[in-house]
Amino acid sequence: MKIPFTIPAIKRPAIAKRTIDVRDYGAVGDGRTVNTKAFAKAIAACAAKGGGRVLVPEGIWLTGPIHLKSKIDLHVSKGAELRFSDKFSDYLPVVFTRWEGLECYNYSPLIYARDCENIAITGAGTLNGQGQKWWAWKKKQKHGAVRLYKMACDGAAVKKRVFGTTRDALRPTFIEAVNCKNVLVEGITIGSGPMWTLHPLYCENVLVRNVSIITRGVNNDGLVIDSTRNVLIEDCFFDTGDDCVVLKSGLNEDGWRVGKPTEKVVVRNCRTKEGHGGITIGSEMSGDVRDIFVHDCEFNGTSNGIRVKSMRGRGGVIENVWVQNIKMGRISRAALTFSTFYGMSTLVPSTKIPPVFRSFHLKNITCEYASRAVKIIGLPEQPLENFTLENIDINSRWGMECINSNGVKLTGVKISPIKAPVMFVKNSRDVTIKKASCKDKVDIFLKIEGRKSKNIRLSGNNLAKAKNKIVLGKTVEPDSVKKTAK
Repeated sequence: MKIPFTIPAIKRPAIAKRTIDVRDYGAVGDGRTVNTKAFAKAIAACAAKGGGRVLVPEGIWLTGPIHLKSKIDLHVSKGAELRFSDKFSDYLPVVFTRWEGLECYNYSPLIYARDCENIAITGAGTLNGQGQKWWAWKKKQKHGAVRLYKMACDGAAVKKRVFGTTRDALRPTFIEAVNCKNVLVEGITIGSGPMWTLHPLYCENVLVRNVSIITRGVNNDGLVIDSTRNVLIEDCFFDTGDDCVVLKSGLNEDGWRVGKPTEKVVVRNCRTKEGHGGITIGSEMSGDVRDIFVHDCEFNGTSNGIRVKSMRGRGGVIENVWVQNIKMGRISRAALTFSTFYGMSTLVPSTKIPPVFRSFHLKNITCEYASRAVKIIGLPEQPLENFTLENIDINSRWGMECINSNGVKLTGVKISPIKAPVMFVKNSRDVTIKKASCKDKVDIFLKIEGRKSKNIRLSGNNLAKAKNKIVLGKTVEPDSVKKTAK
């Protein structure tokens, strides 16, 4: 399928065919021997020879953090399990990272790479993060999170933002590549990390293929693309304790300071079982997110299907997003959500700068059932802009909301809610509804409220089954609605 923006071909990393076996450096796959030093020796030896495959054969390999080097493919064979230590002190000394959108030094991720080129994690094996002990930190992380945010707001140098204590309780990610180029993750099954599972940060040319992420931990997002460009995610499976695939670019002041967008990302042929969102953008998006293409995916059992979220204070722009050929099953919240009224955050913004959402294109999307069909909700001072929805078919309890949003075009949209109205428009202008239909008898098809609602156009709609086709609120001027036959 043609990608609607220019993106360079994302190729596999250039890695020599040389193979180094971790057993040759003292590693023992008995599930009891700690292999941290043996793995480090094997990686260093392979890198010294010019790179290649570091082989983890069948067995259970207990280890602390693994730090990759350039031109290394960590290959976890079928029948092999990397089982990571759950002893917090094993992940010291601290390393540079970005914790929920804020740069700092914290516990090492379980697998970590920084400033590398041509790296890979491959194979049909399993990575087990044994994250249960870390998950309890969710309840006490506010102390560290607030301290970090205050340091960022006060302009403290990143080298002084040192954490990595049980008091601060900032959990590390599972797999993190920082400022790396040409990154491949392929074939493996990953589960039970401390927090986010797979986190490319400040990277370029990232390929994630045939990966299964199965984890129910607290904040165990599946794949977090963070201020990273040129990304292809394909043929992956997600069953997670938070968002399945999420795109971010930094939080508030620190996100603006770094100023690195997430851009040129393609997600295709992916499936989900559980998670907060099938595809999510935000809420940390202060460095901008743009040129995103999601197609031919199936979301079933997630709380949300497509979810784009932010709030006052984030700033930043999300633009040029294409979503098409999506099938959804049972969605417990909303099939499609685009909102700058997101209210959940560990860190309350210190500014009122609004985020900007514009230029979204959604086509060929079906959903068997969702609690809410569609939410397009902007801020009064910064409406959402230019949304097109075409050939959308959703069964739901509640219909579509369009609030503080301008330039919304609906063509061939069929929303079948249990509760009326099918569509609710408030304080929005230049809204076009064309070739819409309602499946069953409903009390109200379209309800319009708000004195800012202007230029609502309807044409060629099949509304014969609606008892009341259009209901206007008291502050809506009658000439704000225009109907034509075609």
